[in-house]
Amino acid sequence: MPEELNHSAVDFWDLLRQHEIPFPNSESLVSPAMPVKSQESIGVHGTTVIAVKFRDGVLDIADRRATASNYIMYEEAEKILSLDDETLIAIAGSYAAASEAVRFLRHSFKYYARSQLQDMSLEGKLSEVSRVLRQSVPGALQGIGGFLPIVSAYDSKKKEGRIFFYDMLGARFESREFGSAGSGSERIRGSFEYIVRTKGPFREMTLQESLRESLLLLDIAASLDTATGGLSKVLPIAKTVTAQGVVDVPEEELKAIRKELMRER
Repeated sequence: MPEELNHSAVDFWDLLRQHEIPFPNSESLVSPAMPVKSQESIGVHGTTVIAVKFRDGVLDIADRRATASNYIMYEEAEKILSLDDETLIAIAGSYAAASEAVRFLRHSFKYYARSQLQDMSLEGKLSEVSRVLRQSVPGALQGIGGFLPIVSAYDSKKKEGRIFFYDMLGARFESREFGSAGSGSERIRGSFEYIVRTKGPFREMTLQESLRESLLLLDIAASLDTATGGLSKVLPIAKTVTAQGVVDVPEEELKAIRKELMRER
Protein backbone atom coordinates (compact mmCIF):
# COMPACT_ATOMS: atom_id res chain seq x y z
CA MET A 1 0.00 0.00 0.00
CA PRO A 2 1.45 3.44 -0.85
CA GLU A 3 2.69 5.48 2.06
CA GLU A 4 0.25 8.35 1.56
CA LEU A 5 -3.08 7.74 -0.16
CA ASN A 6 -5.41 10.34 -1.60
CA HIS A 7 -6.47 12.25 1.46
CA SER A 8 -9.42 13.92 -0.25
CA ALA A 9 -11.01 10.53 -0.93
CA VAL A 10 -11.77 10.12 2.76
CA ASP A 11 -12.00 13.75 3.80
CA PHE A 12 -13.43 13.94 7.30
CA TRP A 13 -15.01 17.35 6.68
CA ASP A 14 -16.96 15.93 3.73
CA LEU A 15 -18.06 12.99 5.86
CA LEU A 16 -19.51 15.36 8.45
CA ARG A 17 -21.36 17.30 5.76
CA GLN A 18 -22.74 14.13 4.15
CA HIS A 19 -24.23 13.07 7.49
CA GLU A 20 -25.40 16.62 8.23
CA ILE A 21 -23.30 16.83 11.40
CA PRO A 22 -22.78 20.51 12.22
CA PHE A 23 -19.30 21.93 12.72
CA PRO A 24 -18.51 25.67 12.87
CA ASN A 25 -17.81 27.17 9.46
CA SER A 26 -18.09 30.50 7.72
CA GLU A 27 -21.80 30.07 6.98
CA SER A 28 -22.73 29.20 10.58
CA LEU A 29 -20.61 31.80 12.33
CA VAL A 30 -20.98 34.93 10.21
CA SER A 31 -24.06 37.09 10.10
CA PRO A 32 -24.19 40.50 8.35
CA ALA A 33 -26.13 41.83 11.31
CA MET A 34 -23.40 40.90 13.80
CA PRO A 35 -20.81 43.61 14.46
CA VAL A 36 -17.16 42.68 14.05
CA LYS A 37 -15.17 43.25 17.21
CA SER A 38 -11.89 45.09 17.25
CA GLN A 39 -8.55 43.35 16.77
CA GLU A 40 -7.68 44.29 20.33
CA SER A 41 -10.53 42.21 21.77
CA ILE A 42 -9.65 39.28 19.50
CA GLY A 43 -6.02 39.32 20.56
CA VAL A 44 -6.58 39.15 24.34
CA HIS A 45 -5.79 35.65 25.60
CA GLY A 46 -5.70 34.42 29.17
CA THR A 47 -3.05 31.74 28.85
CA THR A 48 0.61 31.02 28.23
CA VAL A 49 1.90 27.84 26.60
CA ILE A 50 5.52 26.94 25.87
CA ALA A 51 7.17 24.25 23.75
CA VAL A 52 10.91 23.62 23.74
CA LYS A 53 13.05 20.90 22.26
CA PHE A 54 15.37 18.66 24.25
CA ARG A 55 17.66 15.78 23.33
CA ASP A 56 14.95 13.15 23.03
CA GLY A 57 12.01 15.13 21.70
CA VAL A 58 9.81 18.08 22.68
CA LEU A 59 8.65 19.37 26.07
CA ASP A 60 5.34 21.24 26.35
CA ILE A 61 4.52 23.24 29.46
CA ALA A 62 1.62 25.55 30.36
CA ASP A 63 0.11 27.36 33.28
CA ARG A 64 -3.34 26.23 34.44
CA ARG A 65 -5.17 29.56 34.58
CA ALA A 66 -8.27 30.31 32.51
CA THR A 67 -9.56 33.89 32.46
CA ALA A 68 -12.54 35.83 31.16
CA SER A 69 -11.66 39.47 30.66
CA ASN A 70 -10.09 40.47 33.99
CA TYR A 71 -11.66 37.58 35.93
CA ILE A 72 -9.86 34.39 36.93
CA MET A 73 -12.40 31.70 36.08
CA TYR A 74 -10.47 28.49 36.70
CA GLU A 75 -7.04 27.46 37.99
CA GLU A 76 -6.79 23.88 36.70
CA ALA A 77 -7.35 24.16 32.96
CA GLU A 78 -5.81 21.52 30.67
CA LYS A 79 -4.05 23.45 27.92
CA ILE A 80 -1.79 20.68 26.59
CA LEU A 81 -3.67 17.84 24.93
CA SER A 82 -2.62 14.80 22.92
CA LEU A 83 -3.99 14.41 19.41
CA ASP A 84 -2.49 10.92 19.09
CA ASP A 85 0.49 8.96 20.41
CA GLU A 86 3.00 11.13 18.55
CA THR A 87 1.39 14.57 18.56
CA LEU A 88 0.68 17.19 21.22
CA ILE A 89 -1.22 20.44 20.85
CA ALA A 90 -0.88 23.36 23.28
CA ILE A 91 -3.72 25.86 23.04
CA ALA A 92 -3.82 29.61 23.69
CA GLY A 93 -6.96 31.68 23.26
CA SER A 94 -10.61 30.61 23.23
CA TYR A 95 -10.69 27.47 25.35
CA ALA A 96 -14.09 26.36 24.07
CA ALA A 97 -13.15 26.72 20.39
CA ALA A 98 -9.80 25.01 20.94
CA SER A 99 -11.38 22.09 22.82
CA GLU A 100 -13.88 21.58 20.01
CA ALA A 101 -11.08 21.69 17.44
CA VAL A 102 -9.06 19.13 19.40
CA ARG A 103 -12.04 16.80 19.56
CA PHE A 104 -12.53 17.11 15.81
CA LEU A 105 -8.85 16.54 15.04
CA ARG A 106 -8.72 13.39 17.16
CA HIS A 107 -11.71 11.93 15.32
CA SER A 108 -10.25 12.98 11.97
CA PHE A 109 -6.94 11.22 12.66
CA LYS A 110 -8.70 8.06 13.85
CA TYR A 111 -11.06 8.03 10.89
CA TYR A 112 -8.17 8.28 8.45
CA ALA A 113 -6.22 5.51 10.20
CA ARG A 114 -9.19 3.13 10.20
CA SER A 115 -10.32 3.84 6.65
CA GLN A 116 -6.82 3.81 5.10
CA LEU A 117 -5.28 1.15 7.37
CA GLN A 118 -2.35 3.44 8.12
CA ASP A 119 -1.73 6.50 10.26
CA MET A 120 -2.00 9.93 8.76
CA SER A 121 1.39 11.43 7.91
CA LEU A 122 2.78 14.30 9.95
CA GLU A 123 2.24 16.62 6.99
CA GLY A 124 -1.39 15.53 6.82
CA LYS A 125 -1.91 16.19 10.53
CA LEU A 126 -0.38 19.65 10.29
CA SER A 127 -2.56 20.47 7.29
CA GLU A 128 -5.67 19.43 9.22
CA VAL A 129 -4.76 21.86 12.00
CA SER A 130 -4.43 24.62 9.39
CA ARG A 131 -7.87 23.78 8.01
CA VAL A 132 -9.43 23.94 11.47
CA LEU A 133 -7.91 27.37 12.01
CA ARG A 134 -9.18 28.63 8.66
CA GLN A 135 -12.65 27.40 9.57
CA SER A 136 -12.51 29.32 12.85
CA VAL A 137 -11.58 32.68 11.26
CA PRO A 138 -15.19 33.99 11.10
CA GLY A 139 -15.64 33.24 14.79
CA ALA A 140 -12.34 34.90 15.62
CA LEU A 141 -13.46 38.04 13.76
CA GLN A 142 -16.57 38.06 15.92
CA GLY A 143 -14.41 37.72 19.03
CA ILE A 144 -15.95 34.35 19.97
CA GLY A 145 -13.58 31.66 18.75
CA GLY A 146 -10.01 32.74 18.13
CA PHE A 147 -7.21 30.48 19.32
CA LEU A 148 -3.57 29.83 18.48
CA PRO A 149 -2.06 26.36 18.82
CA ILE A 150 1.47 25.04 19.08
CA VAL A 151 1.82 21.54 17.67
CA SER A 152 4.65 19.36 18.96
CA ALA A 153 5.35 16.05 17.29
CA TYR A 154 7.93 13.32 17.12
CA ASP A 155 8.97 12.72 13.53
CA SER A 156 9.76 9.01 13.32
CA LYS A 157 11.35 9.45 9.87
CA LYS A 158 13.77 12.17 10.94
CA LYS A 159 13.98 10.71 14.46
CA GLU A 160 13.59 14.07 16.15
CA GLY A 161 11.05 16.24 17.90
CA ARG A 162 9.55 19.10 15.90
CA ILE A 163 7.64 22.25 16.89
CA PHE A 164 5.12 24.07 14.69
CA PHE A 165 3.19 27.27 15.36
CA TYR A 166 0.43 28.99 13.41
CA ASP A 167 -1.12 32.36 12.78
CA MET A 168 -4.87 32.99 13.03
CA LEU A 169 -5.41 32.20 9.32
CA GLY A 170 -3.74 28.79 9.50
CA ALA A 171 -0.30 29.64 8.11
CA ARG A 172 2.24 27.19 9.52
CA PHE A 173 5.81 27.81 10.68
CA GLU A 174 8.42 25.50 12.15
CA SER A 175 10.75 26.46 14.98
CA ARG A 176 14.22 25.02 15.46
CA GLU A 177 14.30 25.50 19.22
CA PHE A 178 11.12 26.76 20.90
CA GLY A 179 7.64 28.16 20.50
CA SER A 180 5.22 30.06 22.74
CA ALA A 181 1.74 31.51 22.51
CA GLY A 182 -0.70 33.37 24.71
CA SER A 183 -0.75 36.62 26.62
CA GLY A 184 2.51 35.98 28.45
CA SER A 185 4.49 34.87 25.40
CA GLU A 186 5.37 38.40 24.31
CA ARG A 187 6.95 39.13 27.69
CA ILE A 188 9.40 36.23 27.49
CA ARG A 189 10.42 36.26 23.84
CA GLY A 190 13.78 37.82 24.62
CA SER A 191 14.34 35.39 27.48
CA PHE A 192 14.25 32.45 25.08
CA GLU A 193 16.97 34.03 22.98
CA TYR A 194 19.05 34.80 26.07
CA ILE A 195 18.93 31.17 27.20
CA VAL A 196 19.95 29.87 23.77
CA ARG A 197 22.86 32.32 23.51
CA THR A 198 24.18 31.81 27.03
CA LYS A 199 23.36 28.17 27.82
CA GLY A 200 23.26 26.62 24.37
CA PRO A 201 20.45 25.25 22.18
CA PHE A 202 17.43 23.68 23.85
CA ARG A 203 17.76 20.68 21.54
CA GLU A 204 21.06 19.78 23.23
CA MET A 205 19.66 19.95 26.76
CA THR A 206 18.50 17.05 28.90
CA LEU A 207 14.84 16.88 29.89
CA GLN A 208 15.68 18.16 33.38
CA GLU A 209 17.58 21.13 31.99
CA SER A 210 14.88 22.11 29.52
CA LEU A 211 12.19 21.61 32.18
CA ARG A 212 13.96 23.94 34.59
CA GLU A 213 14.41 26.65 31.95
CA SER A 214 10.78 26.33 30.84
CA LEU A 215 9.43 26.62 34.38
CA LEU A 216 11.60 29.69 34.91
CA LEU A 217 10.25 31.24 31.71
CA LEU A 218 6.68 30.51 32.78
CA ASP A 219 7.31 32.11 36.18
CA ILE A 220 8.76 35.20 34.49
CA ALA A 221 5.69 35.40 32.24
CA ALA A 222 3.42 35.16 35.29
CA SER A 223 5.26 38.01 37.01
CA LEU A 224 4.68 40.27 33.99
CA ASP A 225 1.23 39.11 32.85
CA THR A 226 -1.80 38.92 35.13
CA ALA A 227 -3.56 36.37 32.92
CA THR A 228 -0.76 33.82 33.41
CA GLY A 229 -0.75 31.63 36.49
CA GLY A 230 2.58 31.34 38.29
CA LEU A 231 4.28 28.48 40.11
CA SER A 232 3.31 29.25 43.70
CA LYS A 233 -0.36 28.22 43.77
CA VAL A 234 -1.06 25.51 41.19
CA LEU A 235 1.54 23.35 39.47
CA PRO A 236 1.81 23.85 35.71
CA ILE A 237 1.09 20.97 33.36
CA ALA A 238 3.98 19.45 31.42
CA LYS A 239 4.11 16.70 28.80
CA THR A 240 6.80 15.29 26.54
CA VAL A 241 6.59 13.66 23.13
CA THR A 242 9.46 11.36 22.15
CA ALA A 243 10.04 8.11 20.29
CA GLN A 244 8.28 6.44 23.24
CA GLY A 245 5.16 8.55 22.70
CA VAL A 246 3.39 11.14 24.86
CA VAL A 247 4.27 11.09 28.56
CA ASP A 248 3.20 13.30 31.48
CA VAL A 249 6.04 14.82 33.46
CA PRO A 250 5.62 13.54 37.06
CA GLU A 251 4.42 16.07 39.63
CA GLU A 252 7.38 15.21 41.87
CA GLU A 253 9.82 16.55 39.27
CA LEU A 254 7.79 19.74 38.83
CA LYS A 255 7.61 20.27 42.60
CA ALA A 256 11.34 19.77 43.04
CA ILE A 257 12.22 22.35 40.38
CA ARG A 258 9.57 24.76 41.66
CA LYS A 259 11.07 24.54 45.15
CA GLU A 260 14.52 25.28 43.74
CA LEU A 261 13.29 28.28 41.75
CA MET A 262 11.39 29.68 44.73
CA ARG A 263 14.58 29.63 46.82
CA GLU A 264 16.42 31.57 44.12
CA ARG A 265 13.94 34.44 44.06
